Amino acid sequence: MLQAVDQRTARLRATTDLTPDIRLFEIEPDGAFVPPPPGSHLDIRVRIGDRPDLRSYSIVGPCADGLYRIAVKLLPHSRGGSAWMWSLTPGARLSFTGPHDTFPLGTGRPDYLLVAGGIGITPIYTMATALARAGATLRLVYAARRACDLAFAGELREILGERLTIVTSETGGRVDLAAGIAALAPDGELYVCGPIGMLEAAKHAWQASGRPPEKLRFETFGSSGRFATVPFTVRIPRLGLEIAVPENRTMLDSLEAAGVAMISDCRKGECGLCALPILAVDGVVDHRDVFFSDVEKAADAKLCTCVSRVAGGTITIDTADREG
Repeated sequence: MLQAVDQRTARLRATTDLTPDIRLFEIEPDGAFVPPPPGSHLDIRVRIGDRPDLRSYSIVGPCADGLYRIAVKLLPHSRGGSAWMWSLTPGARLSFTGPHDTFPLGTGRPDYLLVAGGIGITPIYTMATALARAGATLRLVYAARRACDLAFAGELREILGERLTIVTSETGGRVDLAAGIAALAPDGELYVCGPIGMLEAAKHAWQASGRPPEKLRFETFGSSGRFATVPFTVRIPRLGLEIAVPENRTMLDSLEAAGVAMISDCRKGECGLCALPILAVDGVVDHRDVFFSDVEKAADAKLCTCVSRVAGGTITIDTADREG
């Protein structure tokens, strides 16, 4: 549900294309500028068709000049947020909240390993530059499909030198998380932002290493899964509803649009508030959250409606006592 708490206004000052589908937005806030700690994001008020919504975008860089910068990837199956952002031109007015620090960077650690996949570089880039300025010991592994998809690669090479490792799928490269963790100092921390597969691999490798769980920190952008994004159908027998979920809309959005009262917060598959019980499924549940464990996902008892989908077919759910 869209919240209007502490909404502020701003002007879009400039845009710059970093890659064919990643655009940097420079945002000049009205009124006081609040410096963002590394890992912070802005919640931008966007328009999806004829309705308002919120999208979270990580803040890029220290923003020492009083401008917020975010990088937005134009997604091929966008729910509408990235397409709306890309439609803006300099001078456009924006409404936002933040900065919100939900992916905080710990200070004074003996060693840091940063891992980014795709557009997940946005918070990781900011952390890397902050740590480099502070003289911290760090390494950054940055993975993308192609060299042309690497945003900020030039800046990172200049700042980090040999502490930066770039991996691309087009050259057959793979991120060796086990080796990276093994080389990390005993009290070092791992920070990861990327697609769900990368996050799950990092969690498994970290657990296998026997290191303290609290030393692994991660953030998801909640848009990737194991299967292609395709339309599917949701049935709610108790309410007599059958709802079509198109490829560019989440299950949560579709339920709300159909009048089903929902509880939600993060909309990134992290908090679990929007999870609903699964009664039956014709197709494969594509769990895209980081809330449920692997065992819970394999059981297919519940799914996070904000990010998870069905790879074709129909899913039958219950809404407990949330109907309006």
